[in-house]
Amino acid sequence: MNTETAASPRDRRDSRWDEHRRARREQLVDAALAAVGKHGAGVGMEEIAAEAGTSKTVVYRHFTDRSELYVAVCARVAEQLTRKLREAMGSSDHPRQMVTAAVETYLAFIEADPEVYRFVVGQALADRPVDADPISSLSDLVGDEVGALVGAALTSAGQDTAAAAPWGHGVIGLVRAAADWWLRADRPMPRTELATHLTDLAWLGLRGVVAPDPSTQTPASPMEES
Repeated sequence: MNTETAASPRDRRDSRWDEHRRARREQLVDAALAAVGKHGAGVGMEEIAAEAGTSKTVVYRHFTDRSELYVAVCARVAEQLTRKLREAMGSSDHPRQMVTAAVETYLAFIEADPEVYRFVVGQALADRPVDADPISSLSDLVGDEVGALVGAALTSAGQDTAAAAPWGHGVIGLVRAAADWWLRADRPMPRTELATHLTDLAWLGLRGVVAPDPSTQTPASPMEES
């Protein structure tokens, strides 16, 4: 008797159960995001369970604690944001336009659902392990994405790519800090105006990496695109 064939029905049952658990976890993440949208960044587990049409006990069957659910929500948000950044920045091969796309996309993303953003960046969970900070992971993911895209642009332009990674992480830190202030201050200026200010500031540094040596060029305004 073929033992591999004999074991396959159980394997299939296990696989179906694993898929069910993955699907249920995704549904609970959906419910958490919907609950944040309804109740704000301070949403409780009872409200999340109610949004999912179940109880906290069932939620804890799929997530060991609130921290694990929170990390799953962060992962979902990071995935959505990096996908949007990839699409926006991939629409141009000009470095300044890539900066503009990254900044505008980031700000538009958080403006579309500020409570979700506050939930992701503002949660302080006592039971979260100190070595598992999803906020740092989120920033790292986005910074890596921006750095990779800029590195590809530099390669295409025949430029050294050494600055791509630190610039990718640096510009995300810049935009995130400004975005946090913008939300705390109740958006004192339009998003497009803030995006322009941040793009100008970031480009002052980036143009020195991707533009030709200024000593060989006609002096130009720092706000010019090349």
